[in-house]
Amino acid sequence: MTRWGLVATVKAPARAVLDFAAWHLELGAHRLYIHLDAPDPALLARLKAHPRIRATLTGPGYWQKTTGQRPAKHQARQTVNATRVLARTPEVDWLGHIDVDEFLLPDASVAAALAALPEAVLTARMRPAEALAPAPGLAPPDRALKRVTVDRPTRRAQTERLFPAYARGLDGGFLSHVAGKLFVRTTLAGAEFRIHNVFRGPDRNPGHAELPAITLCHMHAADADDWLARYRFRHARGSYRSELKPPRPAEDGGMSLHAMLAAIEAEAGEAGLRAFFDEVCTARPALLDALAAEGLLHRARIDLDAARARHFPD
Repeated sequence: MTRWGLVATVKAPARAVLDFAAWHLELGAHRLYIHLDAPDPALLARLKAHPRIRATLTGPGYWQKTTGQRPAKHQARQTVNATRVLARTPEVDWLGHIDVDEFLLPDASVAAALAALPEAVLTARMRPAEALAPAPGLAPPDRALKRVTVDRPTRRAQTERLFPAYARGLDGGFLSHVAGKLFVRTTLAGAEFRIHNVFRGPDRNPGHAELPAITLCHMHAADADDWLARYRFRHARGSYRSELKPPRPAEDGGMSLHAMLAAIEAEAGEAGLRAFFDEVCTARPALLDALAAEGLLHRARIDLDAARARHFPD
């Protein structure tokens, strides 16, 4: 029986962390390695009480022991924690590194998808789909998601057709990563996680293969209010930060998402940002039809409340 687990560094409300844990326990995770990036004693106790969860509070003592000091960037803290788990005596055959707002959506089962991989495959990539905010009258657990095409020229043409007003700064219409995340065989000695890749010495993603049987659902924003509440952090230090490259070169008309969002806000304020979110991230009927025509619409039932009630009953 193939055993799999996930490692995540989380800084989120307790309910969101329990949703994340419950969903993946429901899918059959043998271990969840959850690192709390901020103190929450009640949540820590609740996670530790579950036999399949290994929960760690990453306080000053933890960082002093692990790296000497706490890394300033959350991305660095994530990769340190993930690599630490990968280097331990394995409790699982495959370890995935994802975020608290990401949820595996397997065609059948996660274990079956991983077990079907040839022995030569050491790193397996799950491609992302961004969950669209429900349109009025529609609500979870039935969700519409937009997929992304791997081929860059095709993705660029689709972005132009789907989101012509914002295509300069969008990559496939995604606000977050299009690269996806990895599962890694825990026999890959000396490997180090990054956010979207793994390195063993100079080798990036040794024994790499696609894992199309598992979609990585990214719940980037529940609705416009949720998106705006996180916007400042993401614009300054997260997935919209200034150092990230534009989807195409500036000389070819490209613009970073950071710069495009700043321009929208400068011109139209919060109303402009809300209009952008509605156009790009909401399950409008016209957008759903357009995504379906491009073969990029994915539908799924993601009942987090039911999963949480089963694994963490109040």
